Amino acid sequence: MISCVDHMLDMELASPLGERILVPTHLLYRSHDPLAVQLLFQDGSQDLVPWVFARDLLAAGVQTLSGDGDVQVWPAGSGPEALLHLLLSSPHGSARLTASLPAVERWLRCTYQLVPAARETEALDLDTHLAQLLDGAP
Repeated sequence: MISCVDHMLDMELASPLGERILVPTHLLYRSHDPLAVQLLFQDGSQDLVPWVFARDLLAAGVQTLSGDGDVQVWPAGSGPEALLHLLLSSPHGSARLTASLPAVERWLRCTYQLVPAARETEALDLDTHLAQLLDGAP
């Protein structure tokens, strides 16, 4: 059974000096964590820098400005050239990235085919998570 949906794409990072830097990005969704999406960014040393946030935030963000915390997402334009903007903030700084909106929407639709929104809580393995919490495991 398929348990994840992943996709590779290049995002553009806007540097403080106005440069556009391509950042290879792995979009990852796993059915055992049905409420979250992961973006894994490759840095210059080939290490992966993960960002995990709510799938419903991304789903809302492909339509309109969403998020008011460390992740903000919004669309720009229409058609095949439309862009998705992401503003990621941490105590160490922030990054503004853009990606192909149609590519992200296609991937997002696949995540909902794997685990529909109405079935997200059914896919959660709450017993395992609770047992780990009570046993002190990470």
